[in-house]
Amino acid sequence: MSSLRRKISRVIPAVDSQDGAGVQLKRSIGRNPSTRVDPFLMLDAFSSDNPDDYIAGFPPHPHRGFETVTYMLDGHMIHRDHMGNEGDLRAGGVQWMTAGHGVIHEERPQMVEGLMRGFQLWVNLPAKEKMKPAAYQNIEPEQVPEKRLASGAIIKVIAGELTIDDEPIQGPISAPNTEPLYIDLQLPPGSKVELPIEATHNALVYLFDGQANIEGEALEHNAVNVLGQGNFVAINTDQTSARMLVLSGKPIGEPVAQYGPFVMNTMDEVEQAIQDYRSGRLTA
Repeated sequence: MSSLRRKISRVIPAVDSQDGAGVQLKRSIGRNPSTRVDPFLMLDAFSSDNPDDYIAGFPPHPHRGFETVTYMLDGHMIHRDHMGNEGDLRAGGVQWMTAGHGVIHEERPQMVEGLMRGFQLWVNLPAKEKMKPAAYQNIEPEQVPEKRLASGAIIKVIAGELTIDDEPIQGPISAPNTEPLYIDLQLPPGSKVELPIEATHNALVYLFDGQANIEGEALEHNAVNVLGQGNFVAINTDQTSARMLVLSGKPIGEPVAQYGPFVMNTMDEVEQAIQDYRSGRLTA
């Protein structure tokens, strides 16, 4: 198969928002239905050196029908859920939670050395998997593989498999339904990296530090840069370094009905989720 470079096809800027008990964040994917990138439902970036922005955290709240992925860059996140799981997500670690039939959990962000920073991604589940049992994984930083290239680039593979220099790198998370690839990429000044991406998958780049470009077009900062068709992407830096998330996933192609933390295929199913939560059956 011939190689086809992906280019930037659409930009979804992140806008200031808040969630939980007033946690300040920037939301790109998911700020309205038109900003979803199948199978990704939402992407929040949170970063602050002011505890007032997040100290109230996310009190106990429900989810049904999808998966949440929390990746910490700085600080840490304390987690507790109805299944009895308790975790302290450290910088460089990942929490992958499958809400499935239903989860009730709480999250409390904490700063370390004056900073708290990270991302939360929502990944949809197909209809056949939406009511599966809930599950929780806490991935320690040491479990996330890191590849350092001769150029000085650093690639961390959080989910999926990436082949670089003929070497496959397997992330600690595998989700067969959507086959997500989740990469934390750091590039030094004056460097280039080419990343293979499954041609049938949707893909995006979220630049959060520095400057970089794809095929001569600058990546927008604090925004989802959605990529067009192709089977690899070439990312370059000029005078400055850059750090970004590179995400891809297999589209589900099903209707999405959402009301807050409930993501189903029809509004009748959403109404049922609300009733189940009110009656205590969400996690039964």
